[in-house]
Amino acid sequence: MHTIFEKLLALLDRGEDAVLATVVSVRGSTPRGTGSQLLAGREGLEAGTIGGGPGEAQALAFAAELLREKRSALCRLELRHGGELDSVCGGEQTVLLQFISRGGEAWRAAAREALERLESRRGGWLALAEDKAPALLNEGPAGPAWDGEQLIVPLPVGERVVIFGGGHCALALVPVLRSVGFRVAVFDDRAEFASPARFPEAETVVCGDYTGIAAGLELTAEDYAVVMTSGHRHDFEVEEQLLRRPLAYLGVMGSRTKTAYVNGRLREAGISEEALRRVHTPIGTAIKAVTPEEIAVSITGELIYERALRREAAGVVEHGCPAH
Repeated sequence: MHTIFEKLLALLDRGEDAVLATVVSVRGSTPRGTGSQLLAGREGLEAGTIGGGPGEAQALAFAAELLREKRSALCRLELRHGGELDSVCGGEQTVLLQFISRGGEAWRAAAREALERLESRRGGWLALAEDKAPALLNEGPAGPAWDGEQLIVPLPVGERVVIFGGGHCALALVPVLRSVGFRVAVFDDRAEFASPARFPEAETVVCGDYTGIAAGLELTAEDYAVVMTSGHRHDFEVEEQLLRRPLAYLGVMGSRTKTAYVNGRLREAGISEEALRRVHTPIGTAIKAVTPEEIAVSITGELIYERALRREAAGVVEHGCPAH
């Protein structure tokens, strides 16, 4: 959504009209779920996606027509084999296409406010309707909600991953996490490894003492923590603090021998077996990863899965064609 609003402002500044296409409801298996968006201009797709393939191509064709006619509309895309779109997903997307005039000051103001909220991580909700100007709300539902006339969708502030250790694996991991919508913070006790210049895509980079994490970084129960420090001692120092507080996820990189050693020290420090069982170690999806880049893919895969489980538990479900 951040890129979509940046592109929208650029189009309006150039004196061009645009169409914002938003999936407002789905039935069956679809490539993207409710709240997915794309922005179209006179040259076609500008940003975003509602799933690609023939369905998206049809939405872009509708958008081109609406640009010519300077109007908004609802359209239904039937993603069925042998149908008009000849798609095998087997579902249906209802898409709200909103014409945005080059002189649309309400849209310009809403885009600016949405960007400010996203960049400051304040969040909020965006209300969209066919014949109304967009509105930014301070309260709303847990996930996208469509009542047949208006869609209310949360601004995607994104979950945060805190990486303890700024070594070569963290260097590979940060950009992969950012590419799939996670915010990232990096914490290391070495100034040369805790440099914003080293991690330009990280939201926060902290150089601090591993024995006093709270002095340098505030953690919340919604954070995902990844421990990959430079040694056993620092792993123990970090894990002991993290295991005494609620987190969305805690994963630790290391061999089984290292894990057994650190777990032994954690037990001696009074950490319960129940708490130790919550730790994902060895971290990552089992794909026999070896290089830092492969390890980054493995860890990101596990985090995507854990994020999806938490969103489902909260009632925020992204429909899509199944992937395994």
